[in-house]
Amino acid sequence: MSPFIFWKDKLVVMEEFLVVSKKDMRRRGWDTLDFVLVTGDAYVDHHSFGAAVIGRVLEKAGYKVGILAQPYFQDERDIDKLGEPRLGFLVTSGNMDSMVAHYSVNKKRRHEDAYSPGGNLGHRPDRAVTVYSQLIRKRYPKANIVLGGVEASLRRFAHYDYWSNKVMPSILEESSADLLTFGMGENVIVQIAEFLNQGFAAGDIQWLPGTCYRVSGLSESLKEEIESGKAVLAEGYSEVRRDPQGYNRAFLTEYKEQDPVWGRTVVQKQKNDYLVQNPPGRPLDRAELDAVYELPFARKVHPSYLGQGGIPAIEEVRFSITASRGCFGSCSFCAITFHQGRIVTSRSKESLLSEAVRMIGDEEFKGYIHDVGGPTANFFGPACDKQLAKGSCSHRQCLVPEPCENLNVTHEEYLDVLKSIRSLPGVKKVFVRSGIRYDYLMADKDKTFLKELCAHHVSGRLKVAPEHVSPSVLKIMGKPTREVYDAFCTRYKDVNRRLGKDQYLVPYLISSHPGSRLSDAVLLAEYLRDHQVRPEQVQDFYPVPGTLSTAMYHTGYNPLDGKALYVAKNPQDKKMQRALLQYFDKENHALVRKALRLEDREDLIGNDKKCLVPAEMKGAHTRRMVRKKPQRKR
Repeated sequence: MSPFIFWKDKLVVMEEFLVVSKKDMRRRGWDTLDFVLVTGDAYVDHHSFGAAVIGRVLEKAGYKVGILAQPYFQDERDIDKLGEPRLGFLVTSGNMDSMVAHYSVNKKRRHEDAYSPGGNLGHRPDRAVTVYSQLIRKRYPKANIVLGGVEASLRRFAHYDYWSNKVMPSILEESSADLLTFGMGENVIVQIAEFLNQGFAAGDIQWLPGTCYRVSGLSESLKEEIESGKAVLAEGYSEVRRDPQGYNRAFLTEYKEQDPVWGRTVVQKQKNDYLVQNPPGRPLDRAELDAVYELPFARKVHPSYLGQGGIPAIEEVRFSITASRGCFGSCSFCAITFHQGRIVTSRSKESLLSEAVRMIGDEEFKGYIHDVGGPTANFFGPACDKQLAKGSCSHRQCLVPEPCENLNVTHEEYLDVLKSIRSLPGVKKVFVRSGIRYDYLMADKDKTFLKELCAHHVSGRLKVAPEHVSPSVLKIMGKPTREVYDAFCTRYKDVNRRLGKDQYLVPYLISSHPGSRLSDAVLLAEYLRDHQVRPEQVQDFYPVPGTLSTAMYHTGYNPLDGKALYVAKNPQDKKMQRALLQYFDKENHALVRKALRLEDREDLIGNDKKCLVPAEMKGAHTRRMVRKKPQRKR
């Protein structure tokens, strides 16, 4: 059977990809797979797609892996597509939580899905992890089922679900799966595979860091660990569902134990079973991370989608380079801390250059590398010297309210990587489009990085994320003060002036974040007016599972200090806050006027330069309503 196919006069080597069909299995002489990896994303064999990474890692470890991408979910017929695997099913929603992929912050159905053929909706179900797992369980009652990826990771405890507006139990219990991996799972999935290969059932593998399992009751050993303080018991599902403060106590317990060095086992009662989360696994070190990116990814969309419009998501990452993982920024609204952790690991210069060289060899490469970065582009290593040995501080953050005195602030290695990549033959430009943490940049005594960034790595506009300017809101968000952002703006403008460049900042802003009142939105609107900033996009706060801000949104209290805070949940309130941030848009004028009057800020309505919106035209409404009487013919 030929390992090649032709597509539009191009030869495609099918063995560049993991198995996706019985035909592929026969081509390789396989009767049975060891693992079937079920994913809510289309299959793209690229290291930016989690399913491809896990599949390649297991393949390198010697296992036979098949990808079952976006199976039909109305019944279990597609679950049989690759047969029953010898060791088990691995289930993920894909690179995004399926509810975020499907619905906007207004809970309206999105118009496209970038991870599906042609960008079309309908290829995956809502709550994909649970649906896929239940289909597998129905078809193969005794199969091992292991969950992983973002949706499973962020929903591992009892959690608030924005789309149903209720607290849901752990996804591990809801899905009827046996084991859950959280965080970045390359190492732990190989360990799980080894124990499954030795004959262990997935539900009996209860000792690996980075995993959660279910038990029907607490064993004596678990009780002893809880009594001795080696493990901690969080408030259970029934309590967090009915008591907002109980929810926050449970969340804070879970939030604080996510360190791979000193984090403890966390136990939480669900509807029926107990969920047990082992401490997080250590992040991959540099050599391990390099090894992942050296796996033989085809770096392409699987040929089966080429006649269906391709997969739009590949365009964002095809000519971009992931340089690091993890983030010690710890913004309240971001789930990276709960998923990837606070310890930053970066790839070696050699690994990054090697990927750039492969990219240059792509016949469609035009000379532009769109990004070299990570969750935060200018974080390129652990926050401080003690973080790897002693873990992250439990009592404070690295950058707020101000940078820690122990913080390693340097851009030297990252800048060396950027210089080396831009010097490669065939590279015209290397951009940095990942977020830049400007307070970290401003804390660097060496001013070289910003100059080099502006001179060589900005495509006319640099994206930054001040998010707000209100002191109280910024504090709740875990963001630096307005003064730090203003100082950065001044320096950025000055550097560009000296370079003779006309480059701009594109600020990301969040409206209606917990703690933000209309008065805070008015303050932000005035700031935008004074600085002549007109944001093209404004993001309403989106409560996704696993974040500190989502706990605030649900409960109305800040878990960190127990204080009550204002939460904009009324749709009209949210619309007004959003409109204020784009007060210059004529379509928003009526809402802005309403908001200003509610805040007794009619001084901002009129034709003065300080005003945000003009006053209504007198009689305009009447003129619109009065119709001219038809004249009689004489």
